Amino acid sequence: MKQLKHTEIKNNVQSFPITIVCDAIRTPENIGMCFRIAESFGVAKIYLHTNSPSLENKKIQSTARNTLNKVTHQRYSNFDDVIKELKREENIIIGLEITNKSIDLQQYNFKIHQKIAILIGSERNGIQNTNLLDASVAIPMFGSNSSMNVIHSLAIALYEITNQLTQI
Repeated sequence: MKQLKHTEIKNNVQSFPITIVCDAIRTPENIGMCFRIAESFGVAKIYLHTNSPSLENKKIQSTARNTLNKVTHQRYSNFDDVIKELKREENIIIGLEITNKSIDLQQYNFKIHQKIAILIGSERNGIQNTNLLDASVAIPMFGSNSSMNVIHSLAIALYEITNQLTQI
């Protein structure tokens, strides 16, 4: 067995009707990894708040590698407005958040939706307005800690979502 080089790997490149909305994500490494994870899972678009660091930030560029220009992205200034616009575009709005109404990630049926908007919040405050969510999903955890890094959570969620969507 040998490890393959990037040039030897042929991925089944696919695009999914998934949008990520980053609510108050300000850590450069998290933003860079959001792009890298989004590109890996065929995400259509990322929304970043205007207060998030510029994509010219060196830490963002080094963690994103070459994915910044491979994922469509847009800045927004008003969280409620961008969510309402996504709803008008017929996206289901799903928060990746631990709430009193969260459904275990793998129990949620993503296959019934044509367009999915996944909201991720800051590690300190979570999603600022959970009243705009159509649903909330959480990753079941088995240790004593109740949360994990927002981008690690996003990667797990995108794996589950794309796994379900490829089984249609």
